[in-house]
Amino acid sequence: MTDAGMRQIDGTAAAGGARQEFGTEGIAALERPGMVVRGLMAVVQWAERLNLRFSKVENLPVYENAAFPWSAEIEREWPLIRAELDRVLVRQDELPSFSDISSDVKTITKDNHWKTFMICGYGLKSDHAIRQCPETWRIVQKIPGLKTAMFSIFEPGKHLPPHRGPYNGVLRLHLGLIVPEPREKLGIRVADVVCNWEEGKVLLFDDAYEHEAWNHTDKTRVVLFVDFVKPLRFPANLINWLLLNIAVFTPFIREGVDKQKEWEKRFYAQAEAIRNAPAD
Repeated sequence: MTDAGMRQIDGTAAAGGARQEFGTEGIAALERPGMVVRGLMAVVQWAERLNLRFSKVENLPVYENAAFPWSAEIEREWPLIRAELDRVLVRQDELPSFSDISSDVKTITKDNHWKTFMICGYGLKSDHAIRQCPETWRIVQKIPGLKTAMFSIFEPGKHLPPHRGPYNGVLRLHLGLIVPEPREKLGIRVADVVCNWEEGKVLLFDDAYEHEAWNHTDKTRVVLFVDFVKPLRFPANLINWLLLNIAVFTPFIREGVDKQKEWEKRFYAQAEAIRNAPAD
């Protein structure tokens, strides 16, 4: 998720003069063994500078939804997504924590209060999840450059510390699905911008800026969490495409895919056993 140090990446993000930095102070880097992986990380740092120079949508911590007109379509159909989420949450206690699936996330969270229900990501498209949430899958495919889609579930009291995402070649969408009251007790800070989720409303931001998120209420908060390719001009768009397609072969992504498949095998086998159990 992060690399040690606070090395600044060239390029100023308009609002407040916020700058993207490679790494987050106080969060240790994961071990990245092997010359190939270390070489890839050096290329990623170079590509991040290129992405800032050739962005089609500026380099903002938080974007106005008007910059991505398709976001209005996502908002219009949000009740369909919420209905499918409600069926998923029937087995909320059995959903995996994010850190159980992604080793990178262990640098910022190790408890089981940030749960996830993956639809696509890590180079994986979950056929099980798509069958369970067909409307959600149909809707997220309207997002150009879709890379990841999942339900992100913050249980009561969860607080993610300041951190930054691994790469600025993607942007992030949160669609509020369950946002408990009082609203002032939960939110997300991206650089120097503090935002609050709203049910049925899209929030668009760049997770390559330092950000943190919290739920200090006594109820669960859920958003649809999507990563999509950042609009870039040539040559950055070509290099970004190559890196995002190479990423699925890295050890961290492969490990995440394997863990997700292992969890799905157990989860859906249990569901099948319940369906096939004889009635009393």
